[in-house]
Amino acid sequence: MSSSETPETSAQSRLIAEAVSQTLQQNSTAALVTVIETPIATLIPVGSKLLVHESGVTPEPIGSLGNDVLDRAAVGQAIEFLESRTDLRVCRVKEFAPELTEWNEVRILLERIQAEPRLVICGAGHVGASLAKLASQLGYDTTLIDDRAEFVTRANFPEQNIQLVPTADWAEAVQAAVGNGHGVSLAIVTRGHSEDERCLRAAIGADVDYIGLIGSKRRTNIVLQRLRESGAAEERLAKVHAPVGLDIGAITPEEVALAILAEIVAVRRGGTGGSLSAWRRTSGEKGE
Repeated sequence: MSSSETPETSAQSRLIAEAVSQTLQQNSTAALVTVIETPIATLIPVGSKLLVHESGVTPEPIGSLGNDVLDRAAVGQAIEFLESRTDLRVCRVKEFAPELTEWNEVRILLERIQAEPRLVICGAGHVGASLAKLASQLGYDTTLIDDRAEFVTRANFPEQNIQLVPTADWAEAVQAAVGNGHGVSLAIVTRGHSEDERCLRAAIGADVDYIGLIGSKRRTNIVLQRLRESGAAEERLAKVHAPVGLDIGAITPEEVALAILAEIVAVRRGGTGGSLSAWRRTSGEKGE
């Protein structure tokens, strides 16, 4: 225990550390709020922490910044921070709760607590292979599944953050890889309708962050209609990105992989997928 810690703050730190570990293990998301600067007169200790889960309600926030009123304001800011899709933010209390004049100059750090992004890819053909390699470079914990064992060998994919899964049962492999779906993006890029359908059917009930299905409008509509006819919930089907990817005019497997991953990142970060310079051609305004 450091000289600035009390038994109470030490116990709180252990409790929050355990909660952070559990959040990561469960593929959940939370915001960690830490006081990093404060005037002495406020009596708010530097280093005080508050962990707020994405729901904002369940489970209840863990820890305290040292005052119940300040905690409630910080919870609201933490929920807004989580919705913004950013990873870090530093701000003063006066920026989000100016009415709390006593603590206006308290500065807090907000950090997103979330496991590394995961990408499950069904199909290790040219597009799937390119997508796995590109995703691994961007830090995604990637799982590559195929029913052809010779396509998913370590000789083809030396990257250690690509998990290779040869399988004789697409549904079983997809369900095992996706789990509850939290923090997972799924790209279905197999070689045929039947394989696509088995993969999508296996994952449609999971709460994945993103599902993309490769193919033409006609091909993807056939697969979606089959699931619809077998009772798949319409709200689940509506979330499937089919055809997968952003429209960048992709032709080569590498370009298609780029289009897919760009859409996955846009969904994860809350981006629109549009051109950043479009305003120049639509508004005629000059930028700063």
